[in-house]
Amino acid sequence: MKELLNLYQNKAPEIVFNWKDPETEAEGWTVINSLRGGAAGGGTRMRKGLDMNEVLSLAKTMEVKFTVSGPAIGGAKSGINFDPNDPRKKGVLERWYKAVSPLLKSYYGTGGDLNVDEIHEVIPITENCGVWHPQEGVFSGHFRPSEADKINRIGQLRQGVIKVLENTNYSPDVSRKYTVADMITGYGVAEAVRHYYDIYGGNVKGKRAIVQGFGNVGSAAAYYLAQMGAKVVGIIDREGGLINEDGFSFEEIRELFLKKEGNMLVSGQMIPFNEINDKIWGLNAEIFAPCAASRLITKEQVDKMINSGLEVISSGANVPFADKEIFFGPIMEYSDERVSVIPDFIANCGMARVFAYFMERRVQMTDEAIFNDTSMTIKNAIQNTYDHNSEKTLISKTAFEIALKQLV
Repeated sequence: MKELLNLYQNKAPEIVFNWKDPETEAEGWTVINSLRGGAAGGGTRMRKGLDMNEVLSLAKTMEVKFTVSGPAIGGAKSGINFDPNDPRKKGVLERWYKAVSPLLKSYYGTGGDLNVDEIHEVIPITENCGVWHPQEGVFSGHFRPSEADKINRIGQLRQGVIKVLENTNYSPDVSRKYTVADMITGYGVAEAVRHYYDIYGGNVKGKRAIVQGFGNVGSAAAYYLAQMGAKVVGIIDREGGLINEDGFSFEEIRELFLKKEGNMLVSGQMIPFNEINDKIWGLNAEIFAPCAASRLITKEQVDKMINSGLEVISSGANVPFADKEIFFGPIMEYSDERVSVIPDFIANCGMARVFAYFMERRVQMTDEAIFNDTSMTIKNAIQNTYDHNSEKTLISKTAFEIALKQLV
């Protein structure tokens, strides 16, 4: 696996597109690791301090993810080094997508990512640039459909991603009009835990969970874990967090989900960040769902959780461990040797899978069909890993080996 990984990591990307905004200090990159299958896909993120190496590592991660979610295309990513809270953000995104639109028409498909919203930013801005849909390049480069078929499938994709959830099994509140895109990634992170226990032995019900991050992914993962009967005992977010060693009830987690402001946890009982960061890693918990930014989890935090009964990590964040390597660095390897680590390209493949699902010819558009498809994709990937290695350790190593054999 290490040899395959080194070959894959060290291979230069096929295309690097670099942009400097003429009106602000913003700088952006699209990195296309390969045009496997004639196209590449990966979302657009924005944060201050982002550099090309971060975008490259995420592009390579996306390519691995497509071996699970489909379609069989190359990995890509876009990143903009700019403060997402700056009031000039909209103008930056408009100029960025105008510059990158020839790629989006031909062979690159994108979506939302960190600090860039799929529905309110990516879709309307790319449409104004003459792109039919942010995934149009994947249709053009990979599927190569007839014009009529392309129109039908893009229509299906447009309708599906922004579909408002009507089924109370999937929506925390149907009157709030949550969409598939709002919920699917966190749902997949929770489903990965459920399938892990079903396949490797055990039951998610009654297990205690720590969730890191309460944005789109973390809040939805906490919601669905609680719905399954897991006890969320701790939530840590950027500004602070909450602890309840007996576990928050499903209704309490639902209330926290509904009360969040944007991607921020909101509660009258918030514990300041420094205080909760000292306490949370030592809580008794079997499940850990890192769903915040990349490269945050330290070896010390992992050790504290292992000593407190940790069984499984379901990676909601891309590359959650504080390793400098593109992926599978020493902290991840250390964790993988001691507990069950479901890698990001399986656990958080929900949105990538939704795109792949809607790109197929005429699919069912019900909430149940869409969510069940993501669940089954994750289940099949975990089952495939189990079939190669039935031990509860080295799950990530095994999963990477399966994926890399398809890519190298």
